[in-house]
Amino acid sequence: MILVLVLTIGIFAAKYPTKPVTIICPWGAGGGTDRLARFLADQLSRELGKPFVVVNKTGGGGAVGHGAGAYAKPDGYTLTLVTLEIATMHWLGLTTLTYDDFDYIAQLNVDPAGVIVKADAPWNSVTELLVDIAMNPGKFLFSGSGAGTIWDLSRIGMLDAVGIPPDYVIWSPTKGAAPSIVELLGGHVDVITCSIPEAWPQIAAGQLKALAIMADERDPRFPDIPTLKEQGINWSSGTWRGVAVPKGTPDYIKEILGNAIQKIYNSDAFKDFMNKNGFGMTYKNSEEFYNFVKEQDEVWKAVLELGGYIH
Repeated sequence: MILVLVLTIGIFAAKYPTKPVTIICPWGAGGGTDRLARFLADQLSRELGKPFVVVNKTGGGGAVGHGAGAYAKPDGYTLTLVTLEIATMHWLGLTTLTYDDFDYIAQLNVDPAGVIVKADAPWNSVTELLVDIAMNPGKFLFSGSGAGTIWDLSRIGMLDAVGIPPDYVIWSPTKGAAPSIVELLGGHVDVITCSIPEAWPQIAAGQLKALAIMADERDPRFPDIPTLKEQGINWSSGTWRGVAVPKGTPDYIKEILGNAIQKIYNSDAFKDFMNKNGFGMTYKNSEEFYNFVKEQDEVWKAVLELGGYIH
């Protein structure tokens, strides 16, 4: 009986996939998540011999796409490129969906927040900036993205880590890092929090300077930028992406996908793609990724409460 079962699983395993597979991207075409999804789709098509097709399902602050992915048939033919918002959007009341509605295959990316100011700003370290904020409540404007999104939450967590109330600075919301950089260059805000690659052209040109990166260790691409932790501030934060499938997807399918994705992650083609796009690389397997997302869910709940976004 056991032998028959093993043989049956082997036959099934050999046959996956037998038809095209959909990868749901919860964000718009042309953005970072979309670019990663399309690269991954191309690589998985080559690796597993069937088409992997990206479908953009946008709206609801990420809720539409994540929901479509989580509630799809758990047969291995719908994958989702999940993003950090899976750990925030249900707290914000955008969806009832939580991280626990997925099974996790692998995390592929993390983009830590940076603390960025104009090149001629008076601060040369994040410590100097934070002391100034503590002594001048309400004086300084921060930006980086919309209110309640990751770059806003990153600065809330940083301020809290040193005992500064989040409302000691004013958050000036924008539609993303690019308009925030324009605001900073124009002197309309004092500090932005966004990923270093997003502001790198202006940093490299000497228009902006990065005081810190909110990562556990320095980014080898930007070795001169110190981490917050190096400066005595116990906080790291950033956005991230990985692959998940509907809960209840058969283990043998998850194993096939996991092996293929790990092989892609370790390839030179993947490294080149990630570097070209300025994406940070990090790999977590199925169990590690699940535990990470579970932890993120609690971290962001606390930060959203601090920011007054949930009560």
